[in-house]
Amino acid sequence: MRILAFETSCDETAAAIVRDGRHILSNVVLSQTDLHALYGGVVPELASRRHMESMVVLSERALDQAQLRKGDIDAVAATHAPGLIGALLVGVGFAKGVAFALDKPLIPVHHIRGHIAACYLAHPDLAPPFAALVVSGGHTLILDVRGYTEMGVMGSTRDDAAGEAFDKIARVLGLAYPGGAALEALAAQGDPDAYRLPRPKVAGNPLDMSFSGLKTAALNVMGTAAARGEPLDKAGLAASFTRAVCETLVARAALAVERLGYGACVLAGGVAANSTLRRLLREALGGRSLYMPPTPLCGDNAAMIGAQAYYEFQSGARADMALNAQANYPVDS
Repeated sequence: MRILAFETSCDETAAAIVRDGRHILSNVVLSQTDLHALYGGVVPELASRRHMESMVVLSERALDQAQLRKGDIDAVAATHAPGLIGALLVGVGFAKGVAFALDKPLIPVHHIRGHIAACYLAHPDLAPPFAALVVSGGHTLILDVRGYTEMGVMGSTRDDAAGEAFDKIARVLGLAYPGGAALEALAAQGDPDAYRLPRPKVAGNPLDMSFSGLKTAALNVMGTAAARGEPLDKAGLAASFTRAVCETLVARAALAVERLGYGACVLAGGVAANSTLRRLLREALGGRSLYMPPTPLCGDNAAMIGAQAYYEFQSGARADMALNAQANYPVDS
């Protein structure tokens, strides 16, 4: 089954064709980094406009790359939630038009489920059940993935997403946008023991997370150094902050795996590209299997949407022309 998929939940316009949920026939991504770098972050209205300008060209590129014609497509899929509502509407609207014109089934896909499915593309042997840690600029979740379309939330952040915390500290340190990658590069040059930062805990659920207090602690380090006229070890602070965030994530993911008793854990999402997080989680899991996407599939892309769409289709998921985008939508719904 060949699925033409679209992803427009934030600032990446993407189109891909995936066969049977496991094989990438094409995967095209248009980054808007240069556009939003001018403003130090994503501007939703500009993101939506760029999506509108790019959809036709990217869909044609995806078909050309896969050496297929429009009639060779068996179904159309798109991210319908969650994300920036204007951006999502562009992708959903375009996918509806393509599905209608080709008279093909339309499959709605949840963005977080798509991130998990990126691992299906990279690891042919991976199949549920497993625990999943999904970490990105907008989401931080620990999931019990009981089946391809059956999952439950075990823990989540109560405030900032981990990727958002990385971006905010990077911005205050004066690093270039996008901040997460720049902060990781700076952290590689620093001592993670340079500054003592907290590992916040949330009362009531040991698997929940909070990063606002950690972010404030890092800001206090910078403020104190400035008030005293002391030099700030930027690389050391970047390394200390990175380890604090990663240890917070890893401790909860390892606990979730232990509670579930599964032999495997998946790490997915944009922050899954962070080398410190990958290393610490691998060490914490011991002999259990850890599945991670290659770096190009960690960020937003349409191949992951096409992969998950296959399993959504198998479970009976279909949408009609009344399909709407949702800025917020539970992954276990």
